[in-house]
Amino acid sequence: MVSEEVLRTHLQELRRGTVVVASLVALRRPDYGYALLQRLAAHGFAVDANTLYPLLRRLEDQGLLTSEWNTEESRPRKFYRTSDDGESVLNRLLDDMTAVRTSVTDLIEGAER
Repeated sequence: MVSEEVLRTHLQELRRGTVVVASLVALRRPDYGYALLQRLAAHGFAVDANTLYPLLRRLEDQGLLTSEWNTEESRPRKFYRTSDDGESVLNRLLDDMTAVRTSVTDLIEGAER
């Protein structure tokens, strides 16, 4: 029987890339980091804050997210939004996810190529 640690490692690897896709989808509507964390968790993406915040900075550095500070509330918050380039990358990633899912389904069903 496979250990829980081995399974957890593989699940973590599988989800790592999907968090990028989920974040780009979710941030089509501007939001700040903590709210995004909660939204992702509500949709089954349990992401640690220590993972999400560096990811948001990396996506912003890559030009896939834009950000602006909201200083109107008592505590300033940085709001993120998927950029036009982020939308283009997201569409390519979604296309690839669909292709991977189709390929895996074909393998499961024994389809010949």
